Amino acid sequence: MGVLRTTGLTALIGLAACHVHLSGSSGSPSSSPQRGDLIDKPPGRVATLSPGDLLNLLGGSDLGKTFLQLAYTPKCTITVYHLTYDTADPKGNIVPASGALMVPSGSDPSCTGPRPIALYAHGTTIDRDFDIAQLTAADNAEGVLLAAVFAARGYIVVAPNYLGYDTSTLGYHPYLIADQQSTEMVDSLTAARAALPTADAANSTDGGKLFITGYSEGGYVAMATHRAMQGAGQSVTASAPMSGPYALAAFGDAIFEGEVSDGATVNVALLVIAYQKAYGDIYGSPGDVFEAKYASAIPTLLPSTSSLAQLQAAGKFPAALFNSTPPSPLYAIYTPATSPAYLAAIFAAGFGTDDLISNDYRAAYLKDALLHPDGGFPTLTDDLPPADPGNALRARLKANDLRSWAPSVPVLLCAGNSDPTVFFFNTTLMQDYWTAHPGATAPVILDVDSAPTAGDPYAALKTGFSAAKAAVSASGGAAAVLAAYHGTLVPPFCLGAVKAFFDAH
Repeated sequence: MGVLRTTGLTALIGLAACHVHLSGSSGSPSSSPQRGDLIDKPPGRVATLSPGDLLNLLGGSDLGKTFLQLAYTPKCTITVYHLTYDTADPKGNIVPASGALMVPSGSDPSCTGPRPIALYAHGTTIDRDFDIAQLTAADNAEGVLLAAVFAARGYIVVAPNYLGYDTSTLGYHPYLIADQQSTEMVDSLTAARAALPTADAANSTDGGKLFITGYSEGGYVAMATHRAMQGAGQSVTASAPMSGPYALAAFGDAIFEGEVSDGATVNVALLVIAYQKAYGDIYGSPGDVFEAKYASAIPTLLPSTSSLAQLQAAGKFPAALFNSTPPSPLYAIYTPATSPAYLAAIFAAGFGTDDLISNDYRAAYLKDALLHPDGGFPTLTDDLPPADPGNALRARLKANDLRSWAPSVPVLLCAGNSDPTVFFFNTTLMQDYWTAHPGATAPVILDVDSAPTAGDPYAALKTGFSAAKAAVSASGGAAAVLAAYHGTLVPPFCLGAVKAFFDAH
């Protein structure tokens, strides 16, 4: 679910609803805040980066270095703004949110005039202070890559931070809640359009084309946003979700059935907290789900100003998701799963004696999954989420599963088939679902970890990915490849494909 990144909530929401909007330096109050309103007018400028500055930033991270293996030359100067705006939280309260607005400029014709907009959703982080507009931050290689791929090649970029991060006053992150996260995306776009053109790039304007993309958690959010905008009759030119957990109900079942993905302990903690805060029906008390050692602290722990390593060293967060002793002999085959073999070590790492989810809760989830199986996992039947799940978490996963719509404009789904963090079946299940819906625009499916074929438009990217993977393997073996796969290897190649796909539309 992602590349890795709490309070008196009622009082904070009340303060947020009463905040004063400023226009320039006049200090004049506006009317009651509405979704999509700009808070800082104009948005504060964070940095102006020349093509050379951007190349230097790319060279400062493993992700950027992988991207530089592709033939790449930035064309535009980028002005980065900290975008602040109003959105709605899951309870409908108007609350502040933030993100990045990146605007190209320069002498190249592709850097000025009417420009396409790329609306981007980022991957998972537990860093409470994360701000994707801060491109020099040590944990923001994704933001730098986003700037390089799109803004430095003539796209206006809009990228929200999500509620729960940066200046947000919400005491949790509404993680993988489709309607909520798409609301935040749409509101950031509304605010960004109101801020254009900016004084620093006065000739770069909204050209009317809108492209939606994102990676990992952001791939899910990008697809949810496309679905929401299409449903509301709003124009989308094309979208390209990448490596997202779209088939959320199937993915949840896979994890509980022993295929514990890399990063699942953090992902499940964020998910359970978010669904309990938003829906209120996942548990009566935290101890119904979490081990007693962690039950009291987990509901307010994430996101955090401490790193995952610091939380684990302080004994506040476990490394394992499930206990290595199965809830009963019936579930021994899932504790852990052992197939596919190349991911067996990843699955095994999700089990231990210091774990997050109680055996009683895991047993209740598994019982429901066996009684009401998903149509896409573990056996492909009708490819639909479970018809009538009795477990509250499974019911909410079904409600947020994206096997529920079909696109009417072009879509590219990019991922890698050996991803240990977000399993590739999320992509293939969406493909199967859309194929079964007459009238849907057939998606382009790109597996960057597959062999090129004759006439393959993505042959060069696949060859480049293979070379990058081989280089990691040569220095660290198969374990190093899996460790780098989701966070470092796949994103540059998928983003290269997405850029080419958008350019063609």
